[in-house]
Amino acid sequence: MSGPARPRETVASAGETVASAGETPASAAAGSTHERAVSDAAGARRRRLVIAAGAAALAGVGALAWIGLGGGRRAPRPAPAVGFVTLEGRRVDLADLRGQVVLVNFWATSCAICVAEMPALARLHERLAPRGLATVAVAMPYDRPDFVLHYARRNPLPFPIALDPMGELSGALGPVRGTPTLLVIDRGGTIVHTVEGAFDMAKLGAFLERTLAS
Repeated sequence: MSGPARPRETVASAGETVASAGETPASAAAGSTHERAVSDAAGARRRRLVIAAGAAALAGVGALAWIGLGGGRRAPRPAPAVGFVTLEGRRVDLADLRGQVVLVNFWATSCAICVAEMPALARLHERLAPRGLATVAVAMPYDRPDFVLHYARRNPLPFPIALDPMGELSGALGPVRGTPTLLVIDRGGTIVHTVEGAFDMAKLGAFLERTLAS
Protein backbone atom coordinates (compact mmCIF):
# COMPACT_ATOMS: atom_id res chain seq x y z
CA MET A 1 0.00 0.00 0.00
CA SER A 2 1.47 3.19 -1.10
CA GLY A 3 1.56 6.30 1.04
CA PRO A 4 -0.12 9.58 0.27
CA ALA A 5 1.16 11.37 -2.78
CA ARG A 6 3.40 14.50 -2.17
CA PRO A 7 1.47 17.62 -3.05
CA ARG A 8 2.62 19.02 -6.41
CA GLU A 9 2.41 22.61 -5.27
CA THR A 10 5.03 21.95 -2.59
CA VAL A 11 7.55 20.63 -5.11
CA ALA A 12 6.75 23.43 -7.50
CA SER A 13 7.20 26.00 -4.75
CA ALA A 14 10.61 24.58 -3.88
CA GLY A 15 11.63 24.64 -7.54
CA GLU A 16 10.49 28.24 -7.82
CA THR A 17 12.54 29.16 -4.79
CA VAL A 18 15.72 27.69 -6.27
CA ALA A 19 15.05 29.34 -9.57
CA SER A 20 14.49 32.73 -7.98
CA ALA A 21 17.85 32.50 -6.21
CA GLY A 22 19.46 31.89 -9.57
CA GLU A 23 21.80 29.37 -7.93
CA THR A 24 22.80 26.09 -9.47
CA PRO A 25 25.21 23.67 -7.71
CA ALA A 26 28.06 24.90 -9.97
CA SER A 27 27.36 28.56 -9.31
CA ALA A 28 27.03 27.92 -5.56
CA ALA A 29 30.44 26.23 -5.50
CA ALA A 30 31.99 29.11 -7.48
CA GLY A 31 30.47 31.65 -5.12
CA SER A 32 31.74 29.78 -2.09
CA THR A 33 35.26 29.63 -3.59
CA HIS A 34 35.17 33.37 -4.31
CA GLU A 35 33.98 34.13 -0.77
CA ARG A 36 36.81 32.04 0.70
CA ALA A 37 39.35 33.83 -1.51
CA VAL A 38 38.05 37.25 -0.41
CA SER A 39 38.06 36.14 3.22
CA ASP A 40 41.61 34.76 2.94
CA ALA A 41 42.83 37.98 1.31
CA ALA A 42 41.22 40.10 4.01
CA GLY A 43 42.77 37.91 6.69
CA ALA A 44 46.18 38.21 5.10
CA ARG A 45 45.82 42.00 4.99
CA ARG A 46 44.83 42.06 8.65
CA ARG A 47 47.83 39.90 9.58
CA ARG A 48 50.19 42.19 7.64
CA LEU A 49 48.71 45.24 9.36
CA VAL A 50 49.09 43.62 12.79
CA ILE A 51 52.71 42.67 12.07
CA ALA A 52 53.52 46.15 10.74
CA ALA A 53 51.86 47.80 13.73
CA GLY A 54 53.78 45.56 16.11
CA ALA A 55 57.09 46.34 14.41
CA ALA A 56 56.36 50.07 14.49
CA ALA A 57 55.42 49.85 18.15
CA LEU A 58 58.64 48.03 18.99
CA ALA A 59 60.70 50.56 17.03
CA GLY A 60 58.91 53.40 18.79
CA VAL A 61 59.55 51.86 22.18
CA GLY A 62 63.22 51.41 21.31
CA ALA A 63 63.54 55.03 20.22
CA LEU A 64 61.72 56.30 23.29
CA ALA A 65 63.82 54.08 25.53
CA TRP A 66 66.96 55.84 24.29
CA ILE A 67 65.64 59.37 23.78
CA GLY A 68 63.91 59.14 27.15
CA LEU A 69 67.34 59.05 28.77
CA GLY A 70 67.90 62.63 27.64
CA GLY A 71 66.89 64.04 31.01
CA GLY A 72 68.68 61.41 33.04
CA ARG A 73 71.36 62.20 35.60
CA ARG A 74 74.26 60.29 37.05
CA ALA A 75 75.83 60.96 40.41
CA PRO A 76 78.55 63.66 40.23
CA ARG A 77 82.03 62.17 40.15
CA PRO A 78 85.59 63.43 39.70
CA ALA A 79 86.68 63.58 36.08
CA PRO A 80 89.52 61.16 35.32
CA ALA A 81 92.93 62.34 34.15
CA VAL A 82 92.51 61.85 30.42
CA GLY A 83 93.71 63.64 27.33
CA PHE A 84 92.15 64.32 23.95
CA VAL A 85 94.04 64.01 20.66
CA THR A 86 92.47 66.27 18.06
CA LEU A 87 92.23 65.71 14.33
CA GLU A 88 95.20 68.04 13.95
CA GLY A 89 97.27 65.79 16.23
CA ARG A 90 97.27 68.21 19.15
CA ARG A 91 96.90 66.75 22.64
CA VAL A 92 94.64 68.51 25.13
CA ASP A 93 94.72 67.17 28.69
CA LEU A 94 91.59 67.56 30.74
CA ALA A 95 93.74 68.84 33.59
CA ASP A 96 94.80 71.75 31.35
CA LEU A 97 91.19 72.85 31.17
CA ARG A 98 90.77 73.05 34.94
CA GLY A 99 89.13 76.37 35.83
CA GLN A 100 86.83 76.19 32.81
CA VAL A 101 83.49 74.47 32.38
CA VAL A 102 84.06 71.64 29.90
CA LEU A 103 81.39 70.19 27.64
CA VAL A 104 82.34 66.80 26.18
CA ASN A 105 80.16 65.60 23.34
CA PHE A 106 80.42 61.91 22.34
CA TRP A 107 79.07 61.63 18.82
CA ALA A 108 79.39 59.77 15.50
CA THR A 109 79.07 60.73 11.86
CA SER A 110 76.57 57.86 11.52
CA CYS A 111 74.35 59.35 14.26
CA ALA A 112 71.62 61.45 12.63
CA ILE A 113 70.72 63.17 15.90
CA CYS A 114 74.38 64.08 16.54
CA VAL A 115 74.84 65.61 13.10
CA ALA A 116 71.55 67.52 13.34
CA GLU A 117 72.42 68.94 16.78
CA MET A 118 76.00 69.92 15.98
CA PRO A 119 75.24 73.38 14.49
CA ALA A 120 73.19 74.35 17.57
CA LEU A 121 75.97 73.05 19.80
CA ALA A 122 78.46 75.20 17.89
CA ARG A 123 76.29 78.30 18.40
CA LEU A 124 75.97 77.50 22.10
CA HIS A 125 79.74 77.21 22.40
CA GLU A 126 80.32 80.51 20.61
CA ARG A 127 77.89 82.25 22.96
CA LEU A 128 79.35 80.85 26.18
CA ALA A 129 83.05 80.43 25.34
CA PRO A 130 83.83 84.05 26.38
CA ARG A 131 82.48 83.15 29.82
CA GLY A 132 84.74 80.12 30.22
CA LEU A 133 83.15 77.22 28.30
CA ALA A 134 85.44 74.72 26.58
CA THR A 135 83.88 72.15 24.26
CA VAL A 136 85.35 68.95 22.82
CA ALA A 137 83.56 66.64 20.40
CA VAL A 138 84.80 63.05 20.72
CA ALA A 139 84.13 60.69 17.81
CA MET A 140 83.18 57.19 18.89
CA PRO A 141 85.69 54.32 18.45
CA TYR A 142 83.66 52.74 15.64
CA ASP A 143 83.61 55.98 13.62
CA ARG A 144 86.08 55.86 10.75
CA PRO A 145 88.69 58.64 11.05
CA ASP A 146 88.37 59.54 7.36
CA PHE A 147 84.61 60.00 7.80
CA VAL A 148 85.23 62.26 10.80
CA LEU A 149 87.87 64.25 8.93
CA HIS A 150 85.56 64.62 5.93
CA TYR A 151 82.77 65.91 8.18
CA ALA A 152 85.10 68.38 9.90
CA ARG A 153 86.31 69.76 6.57
CA ARG A 154 82.80 70.24 5.29
CA ASN A 155 81.46 71.59 8.59
CA PRO A 156 84.04 73.79 10.34
CA LEU A 157 83.40 73.87 14.09
CA PRO A 158 84.54 76.41 16.71
CA PHE A 159 85.81 73.62 18.99
CA PRO A 160 88.17 70.67 18.51
CA ILE A 161 87.16 67.19 17.40
CA ALA A 162 89.03 64.34 19.04
CA LEU A 163 89.35 60.70 18.01
CA ASP A 164 88.96 57.78 20.39
CA PRO A 165 90.08 54.77 18.34
CA MET A 166 90.76 52.51 21.32
CA GLY A 167 87.71 53.58 23.34
CA GLU A 168 89.82 54.94 26.19
CA LEU A 169 87.87 58.20 26.51
CA SER A 170 84.41 56.64 26.24
CA GLY A 171 85.46 54.07 28.83
CA ALA A 172 87.04 56.50 31.28
CA LEU A 173 84.38 59.20 31.03
CA GLY A 174 81.46 56.84 30.51
CA PRO A 175 80.14 54.37 30.26
CA VAL A 176 78.94 55.83 26.97
CA ARG A 177 75.94 53.71 26.04
CA GLY A 178 75.02 55.47 22.83
CA THR A 179 75.20 58.71 20.91
CA PRO A 180 74.85 61.51 21.49
CA THR A 181 76.11 61.59 25.07
CA LEU A 182 77.07 64.90 26.69
CA LEU A 183 79.09 65.42 29.85
CA VAL A 184 79.43 68.69 31.74
CA ILE A 185 82.54 69.10 33.89
CA ASP A 186 82.57 72.02 36.29
CA ARG A 187 85.48 74.36 37.00
CA GLY A 188 86.68 72.11 39.82
CA GLY A 189 87.00 69.03 37.62
CA THR A 190 83.80 67.22 38.64
CA ILE A 191 81.44 65.63 36.13
CA VAL A 192 78.23 67.27 37.29
CA HIS A 193 75.81 66.34 34.53
CA THR A 194 75.37 63.66 31.88
CA VAL A 195 72.83 63.84 29.08
CA GLU A 196 72.15 60.73 27.01
CA GLY A 197 70.23 60.79 23.76
CA ALA A 198 68.49 63.78 22.19
CA PHE A 199 68.76 66.82 24.41
CA ASP A 200 66.93 70.12 24.88
CA MET A 201 69.36 72.85 23.79
CA ALA A 202 67.63 75.55 25.82
CA LYS A 203 67.80 73.47 29.02
CA LEU A 204 71.42 72.56 28.33
CA GLY A 205 72.27 76.22 27.80
CA ALA A 206 70.56 77.21 31.04
CA PHE A 207 72.42 74.50 32.95
CA LEU A 208 75.77 75.59 31.49
CA GLU A 209 75.07 79.20 32.41
CA ARG A 210 74.34 78.23 36.01
CA THR A 211 77.51 76.11 36.12
CA LEU A 212 79.59 78.94 34.66
CA ALA A 213 78.18 81.34 37.24
CA SER A 214 78.93 79.09 40.21
